[in-house]
Amino acid sequence: MSEDAAEKRIHRGLKGVYFDRSPATYIDGQAGELRYYGYSIHDLAEHSTFEETAYLLLHAELPDQAELAEFDRSLKAERQLPEPIFEIIKSICTAHPMDVLRTAVSALAAFDPDTADNSAEATIRKGIRLSSQVPIIVAAHHRLREGKALIAPDQTLGHAANFLAMLSGEPPSEGAARLMDLDFILHAEHGSNASSFTARVVAGTDANLHAAVTAAIGALSGPAHGGAAENVMKMAREIGDPGEAKAYVKAKRANREAIMGFGHRVYRAEDPRARHLRDGVERLSVEKGEPQWNQILVALVEAMKPYSRHGVNVNVDFYSGVIYHLHGISQDLFVPIFAVGRVPGWTLQVLQQMESNILIRPLLQYNGPDLKTYTPLQDR
Repeated sequence: MSEDAAEKRIHRGLKGVYFDRSPATYIDGQAGELRYYGYSIHDLAEHSTFEETAYLLLHAELPDQAELAEFDRSLKAERQLPEPIFEIIKSICTAHPMDVLRTAVSALAAFDPDTADNSAEATIRKGIRLSSQVPIIVAAHHRLREGKALIAPDQTLGHAANFLAMLSGEPPSEGAARLMDLDFILHAEHGSNASSFTARVVAGTDANLHAAVTAAIGALSGPAHGGAAENVMKMAREIGDPGEAKAYVKAKRANREAIMGFGHRVYRAEDPRARHLRDGVERLSVEKGEPQWNQILVALVEAMKPYSRHGVNVNVDFYSGVIYHLHGISQDLFVPIFAVGRVPGWTLQVLQQMESNILIRPLLQYNGPDLKTYTPLQDR
């Protein structure tokens, strides 16, 4: 292949293309490995908290006790929304939760004291605010559309437990809170996925963090990116009984249809995040008295074993949708919950883009007609 031809090779969807370097997120799709700043996702899942992981993403190293305590205080201090944001949420209450979230985050730019400051320090402050404000938006919208009173943030609760309390009006059990905390850790960052790349494209124009996160939320709202957890729960409902899983898989594969929650754009091995939610689903399903959902997932994994050698393995969203359902969360909130956990990751991507900023401007290879002669309107 000539050098000119190689330069013009098309990489649809930018698959396999490296557009920058990053010290933050290591992904080995063949081995099924994920690290944040060198720390294995397995260690973080087993020993860390969302607050500690968010600090790691924003500061490139794990905090000591004093640093973590101060970071936690900063997050809790930002658990508030300007009153006009609540009015905006009320005015569009019938819209999809992702549309409400995108609109509210965009509007928050008008009230943030650091909006126009794109320094790293100001961007981190804005990232902390948004990390605390996004769960309030999601919970407030849900309560308002249900005709229920808003629940004030509880400063004694951690990030995940407070979110669940604002949604339901009741403090969650320790196990339920830990499982949601784990879900946020696993979704906090994942390299140059569609929404993170979108955030970087926007940041590349020197736009502010609110603009980048608003755009990222828009990208996440598409079912091809953020909709897997919701679709897994739809699939589980459709199957209905563990004994039907094998026949369901056989019929879907015969029609060349995808099985929700299996396969990943990056991973050929099992998604390393998935195992940490597997045990949690089993425990929570017993706690909530709905063991059938976990049993259906187990049956699906067994039915899909013949396809694992082709790189079609379970991914993190296979379990997260059922976790959300067992928490009593509405299905259309599954993607907004993804956003709740991902704000630190989006902030990290914006920070890295701004370090040595360059306008992201790929090319399109022209394959249209040759030069045409313009014919005046009256002669056509």
